[in-house]
Amino acid sequence: MTEHSNPSGRDSLTHVLSRVGEFLKNELLLFGDIHIMEHSAKSTEQPLARQKQEQPEEPLLFDLPGRSTPAGKTEQWVETQTLDELNSLICTCLKCPLGQTRTKFVFGVGNPRASLMLVGEAPGADEDLQGEPFVGRAGQLLNKILEAIHFRREEVYICNILKCRPPNNRTPQAEEVEQCLPYLRKQIELVKPKVILCLGLVAAEHLLGTRESLTRLRGRVLTYEGVPVMVTYHPAALLRNPNWKRPAWEDVQAVRKLHDELLAKDA
Repeated sequence: MTEHSNPSGRDSLTHVLSRVGEFLKNELLLFGDIHIMEHSAKSTEQPLARQKQEQPEEPLLFDLPGRSTPAGKTEQWVETQTLDELNSLICTCLKCPLGQTRTKFVFGVGNPRASLMLVGEAPGADEDLQGEPFVGRAGQLLNKILEAIHFRREEVYICNILKCRPPNNRTPQAEEVEQCLPYLRKQIELVKPKVILCLGLVAAEHLLGTRESLTRLRGRVLTYEGVPVMVTYHPAALLRNPNWKRPAWEDVQAVRKLHDELLAKDA
């Protein structure tokens, strides 16, 4: 057979190629080359997409952070309705390292419906042993101060920013305050005092979220969640510096006056 024995076959192939060329030319004229490229890409990607969908999900070999605790879950103590109930739920707290070193958890003491609430810094050695705030020398001086403005210790409510003693009575650290301050806020919510007296700069800083000096804070009526707040020296500071007793006396007299005015207004 010679190479010219099947001319009709070559003509047929030439005709088909010509038709394909015309089709591609028309496609380019109408849509440009993007349409053809997209069509080609889809034809190759579809099997891969189906394969990806059919692939089983990789098993979870370990919990990711936060999976163990449902989002938005609140601790049980947040819903408490009494101080005793609150104390029973938080007295074993170990959220910060102070829980490992304390002797006793120092919750607070006094009238659960007190009109005057006193907030200190943290328990000392005597408080850590007895589980009650302000029972050492500073506590004895505080009792005398209260008596001088005609309050009995049982009438008021006394607590601290921290519920556990820091080693060597050092200043509370940020992590400790962060974990413990919500407990104090809950105490204030339950007691509903008419007036709060902060004993010392540390108590005022953390309760009020301020960085002002004690000199600037004294003598002013500030507020926490709508409750009037005044600030004076910590009784322990008065023991170290007796010269501050006179201005402290002026502070507590102003607290008594404010307290009585608010009670008379609500009567």
